[in-house]
Amino acid sequence: MMMASQHSDGIVSRFADTPTIREFNVSNHLLGDRAALEAAWERDGYWFFRDVLDKDAVARVRATYREVLEALDVVEAGDPDQTLYNGAALDDYPIKMGGDPTIDPLLARYPSGAFLAEPPIRHFFEQVFGDEVMWVPNSEFHAVPPNPAHQGSRFNFVHCDGANNKGLALRICWIPLSDIDEETGGLALAEGMHKPRMNDFPRPAQGIRESDVPVDAWRRAIYAPGDVLMFSLETPHSGLANRSDKYFRLSMDVRGMPKSANIPVVGHVAAIDHNAIAVDADDGQHHVFRIDDDTFCRIYRGRQSGMPLTRDEIPQLVHVGAPVYVAADHGTAVFIRPSH
Repeated sequence: MMMASQHSDGIVSRFADTPTIREFNVSNHLLGDRAALEAAWERDGYWFFRDVLDKDAVARVRATYREVLEALDVVEAGDPDQTLYNGAALDDYPIKMGGDPTIDPLLARYPSGAFLAEPPIRHFFEQVFGDEVMWVPNSEFHAVPPNPAHQGSRFNFVHCDGANNKGLALRICWIPLSDIDEETGGLALAEGMHKPRMNDFPRPAQGIRESDVPVDAWRRAIYAPGDVLMFSLETPHSGLANRSDKYFRLSMDVRGMPKSANIPVVGHVAAIDHNAIAVDADDGQHHVFRIDDDTFCRIYRGRQSGMPLTRDEIPQLVHVGAPVYVAADHGTAVFIRPSH
């Protein structure tokens, strides 16, 4: 892949729709120093680690992506580490953010589970979180096709995840699975903007206006397998359009929290109405949580404009037997979301 030129002011783009963006502060030297890690998080709203994830584990995840793309017949045969687009029509390409989770073949494979369980991966995240990690069953798998004719903003969707994850003290972990240069885009975030302030810009679930984020707050990197970017639920961020004419962009993001925190209950819906939800948890426990007017319930990724559900909609759209996780406070469901 062609690597973009860089200078001390940041990563320079040859595309008019992309400003020069400064690079992340690298956090590798903070590993093992909990106070320094937390101070950097407090200041920046993220950690960026270079070349810390086991390359063999990353390669196994990438191989799963490759198998799915080969089955869709959209990549050239050959080097298993590359995802070279073969020019096939992409009109019905099913892997897309906000797409239908029932037809996304990459989501069906759900490769994050095996990846996060690999000992070197588990060890790294336990070191960073300072505890065993509870990963919520809500991973995102991206295999973004090339689109050199992209029109409009390079920022796909500026948003924060906090508005959609009420009651969860999650940290988002975005993991590149292939080389991601300036053309293929990757992810950008707004440094130091993770603490909403009085008269700050609005941060609704439906997204943030790009013009509301100070241009000089944006940060990004040229990514490689082994890197990981972790950031706050309140950090504005966006994927960048893949302007390459050759390569799919492969990445995954997972959301975790220390097991010592107020972790959600994960299981299946046993019963539900507009006043309560009963959950048979995966650990064998049975839980009943109150539902009130402040309970935030969302269904699947594509229903941005309808989040949260109204109290009367909850039992209509969250069904008995569905996989679900529930964050609660003193017996009241704060957040309900079907697992995927």
